[in-house]
Amino acid sequence: MNGKTLGSIAVLIVIIGGWYLLRPAPASAPTAATTEAPAATAPTVTTTAVPATGVTVTYTDQGFSPKSVTVPLGTTVTFVNQSTGGMWVGSAKHPSHTVYSGTDLSAHCPDTSGTAFDECAAATPGSSYSFTFGKVGTWGYHNHVKSSDFGGVTVTAATTTP
Repeated sequence: MNGKTLGSIAVLIVIIGGWYLLRPAPASAPTAATTEAPAATAPTVTTTAVPATGVTVTYTDQGFSPKSVTVPLGTTVTFVNQSTGGMWVGSAKHPSHTVYSGTDLSAHCPDTSGTAFDECAAATPGSSYSFTFGKVGTWGYHNHVKSSDFGGVTVTAATTTP
């Protein structure tokens, strides 16, 4: 054998050896696990109302965020004024605020019963307004001070858990 042949064989051995050492490890076969099926039982269904939790909507100089929320019946939504101006949350439609309560602004403000989705006055920056939704439906609202800023609250019926 000449030197060229021996050199070629040596290079080939180095390449094959390098490939063997650097190749990824083969995936191992999954091991079979023996598990026993649980005994069948009759399902138990318990009906409970989903507890109402609070949701916060922030009002900034850019508008309401989030603009729309979906909550279960009985949930309190708190609107926090983080803008540089006034915030007066009122039910749609502007300027009467009649959609949620069925009464207009002059009939339900001040809202002493807490049933009209209406803040009834402009709130200063840093203040908040909370309202507990007692009706299922989709309720539009706006900032009465700046009526181009609006959003919506969708109130769903209380659900049951299995």
